[in-house]
Amino acid sequence: MSFETRAAELGLAIPDYAAVPYHGLSYGSMKAFHQTGNLLFLSGHVEDAPGHEGDPQHAGRLGAEVSVEEGYEAARLTALNCLATIRLALGSLDRVKSLVGSLNYVAVAPGFTDVHLISSGATDLFLELFGNEAGLGGRATIGVAALAGNHCFENVLTIETVD
Repeated sequence: MSFETRAAELGLAIPDYAAVPYHGLSYGSMKAFHQTGNLLFLSGHVEDAPGHEGDPQHAGRLGAEVSVEEGYEAARLTALNCLATIRLALGSLDRVKSLVGSLNYVAVAPGFTDVHLISSGATDLFLELFGNEAGLGGRATIGVAALAGNHCFENVLTIETVD
């Protein structure tokens, strides 16, 4: 089964960045992705959605203003934005060979250590869509004091592409 078909079956609401560019670009001098050879690198993505740019649905820090469940949901929404950029860069999710790795940042209050539970919101979605072979890559999650725009989660991805 194709990944595009699977995304439709899962009912994933993937934004169309060909129509409305990813808002994360407004955070500074960067581009949303860079491809070299068969590797696609995504810049940091957050949960911003078209029409809600700069207004995080789950603003704040885990262990203070944001619950674990809300952080997990923010990570899942972030993953949808990553999928939108992958589709924009490659033309189709079917050009994904595998997720190589993800670096996840979680804004945390002092003492919050369950950062891995938050990043699972993103990696669980990738696993649902791409399966074990293509959707499960390396992962690191780091707790930080703050993220741009008061977001609670940010994801940086590396993807291996089909030639």
